[in-house]
Amino acid sequence: MSTLDPKALRQAFGRFMTGVTVVTTRADDGTPLGFTANSFSSVSLDPALLLVCPGRFLSSFDAFASCSHFAVNILAEGQEEVSNTFAGFKGDRFARVPHHLDAHGVPLIDGAIARFSCTTWQSLPAGDHQILIGEVQAMAQSEAPGLGYAGGQYFSLGLERAALEPASGQAICGAIIAQGDAVLLEKTPQGYRPPQAQMQARDHLRQHLSDALAARGVVTRLGPVYSVFDDAKSGTHHTYLLADSPQGKGDTLQRVALTDLPLLDYTSPAIAQMMARYGREARTRNFGLYLGDTHHGDIHTLTERT
Repeated sequence: MSTLDPKALRQAFGRFMTGVTVVTTRADDGTPLGFTANSFSSVSLDPALLLVCPGRFLSSFDAFASCSHFAVNILAEGQEEVSNTFAGFKGDRFARVPHHLDAHGVPLIDGAIARFSCTTWQSLPAGDHQILIGEVQAMAQSEAPGLGYAGGQYFSLGLERAALEPASGQAICGAIIAQGDAVLLEKTPQGYRPPQAQMQARDHLRQHLSDALAARGVVTRLGPVYSVFDDAKSGTHHTYLLADSPQGKGDTLQRVALTDLPLLDYTSPAIAQMMARYGREARTRNFGLYLGDTHHGDIHTLTERT
């Protein structure tokens, strides 16, 4: 029996960036079934084989382990709610998600960037999962960007690339650093704000920010972009990322409980609104990416999965 810490092992596996899929089939009585998985891989071009790994913890495990047909749907950027539905919703999942049926009556998710209809090639037990190898009988795809997953969080490369696209003008990049049920903030004469660094360009923001925080004695793991906005008055572009730090806070940062975030005075109304939103979203781990200016913008879901 392995002596590895299961939680640490899961975190280490989670460092590998993947896409997100929904795997579907039908039970013997015709009931449609589906679950969210990032344990997906191509296997062979000739014959056309792929694999997914349903876990034994699934209520539908037996149906998938013994199915004759199944489908794999690779989700698109913006389909976080589809993923969440098939990851945890206990009711009729297919009533909440637009779909259609393939030639064998297996549901295919509308809007997925690739869909593979498969016959089961082989089904093999593998510890607490099953290796389900399928031979692709039909497929469809689009050019839309895919939904990513790493470190327990979704990420959207299309949105992040747009947000971090190099441009002229002064840039400020900061990090909302989680530490348990608190965040690390710095107090200035104008009020509180996340730790940040000023830059003259928007390229290599992550590396510059990581170096700036390390210089202040704070070792962080930077996550997805959380808020991007332009301040027309100052001509400054602001980018804030989610991050976490297991311990330590340097000499200039304060550890502030999530419950205290609404009570603080911040350096600007835009920072106050961002931190208030973070305080709300941190309770459910349903985060959003804000894109806009200091007054108006849109929030795109970045939901964290467990």
